[in-house]
Amino acid sequence: MFGCLVAGRLVQTAAQQVAEDKFVFDLPDYESINHVVVFMLGTIPFPEGMGGSVYFSYPDSNGMPVWQLLGFVTNGKPSAIFKISGLKSGEGSQHPFGAMNIVRTPSVAQIGISVELLDSMAQQTPVGNAAVSSVDSFTQFTQKMLDNFYNFASSFAVSQAQMTPSPSEMFIPANVVLKWYEVFSVSNIMTFPNC
Repeated sequence: MFGCLVAGRLVQTAAQQVAEDKFVFDLPDYESINHVVVFMLGTIPFPEGMGGSVYFSYPDSNGMPVWQLLGFVTNGKPSAIFKISGLKSGEGSQHPFGAMNIVRTPSVAQIGISVELLDSMAQQTPVGNAAVSSVDSFTQFTQKMLDNFYNFASSFAVSQAQMTPSPSEMFIPANVVLKWYEVFSVSNIMTFPNC
């Protein structure tokens, strides 16, 4: 029903079912994981009015599981990317996995999926820093491209005294490039339509 993906690792599709409506994936060597993708396999949809709350659990200093709500997957939103690198030192939240004896080892974290009513899921608040950046990839690319262009062009800057006349080449003053960069990045970056 569910899959779990971590960059550089094999896709996991065999969730351990710990209750009729609860599933977990083990994440060995969790300290090296920054993001995790949770998705529905597409073979079995949620029943009408149901969805899955996605939790992250890691062992605290005493080896006890600390669970944090990451977000949700539903038939309408069958996959989600969560940033977990900043969560390992946070506090736990209320969760549905507390009374279960789930076998775990100290260096293994878990992703838990609890099948719940959409109405009850709407009342839950995921931990804030688990969400992936909402800045679209085109905006990020454009900003990085502008930074790279400015740094590259600036690396060739010479003072007027260092210039040697060359009638076949055009020169653009570095302050013109800087002014263009500042105006373009402030006025246009945030107004691009999504591509």
